[in-house]
Amino acid sequence: MLGRLFPESLFPRKLDPTAERRIRLAQARAEESVIRAHVDNALMFVDTLAEDVAFDRAIDTYIRVMGIPEPLASTVATRTLVVLGQDLVPYRRHARDGGPGEDDSRPKLRLDDASDGRSRIRRA
Repeated sequence: MLGRLFPESLFPRKLDPTAERRIRLAQARAEESVIRAHVDNALMFVDTLAEDVAFDRAIDTYIRVMGIPEPLASTVATRTLVVLGQDLVPYRRHARDGGPGEDDSRPKLRLDDASDGRSRIRRA
């Protein structure tokens, strides 16, 4: 991986192990930040489209629209589903938060509204 970032023609000397470790740690932090940003944006996308589209389709649409390549796309989809699952399972949310209450750091997801909208469309 680092061979692509630092080809021998540009940097003929090998990096010392400490510098290489710092570079790998910085790269890992950067990749994690990108994933976190995509998950947050995918959650907003799901919330925005909740009345019209099922959440799994909204996630797939976000990934396609943003042009996220594999394997990053799978990671973003999985982590987004994990967050949605935590929000949908009251017992887990109760245990995680230490009691009842809402997390104000993310927008409220209207997944019930989306499923009500789909059932109305099927009946029509």
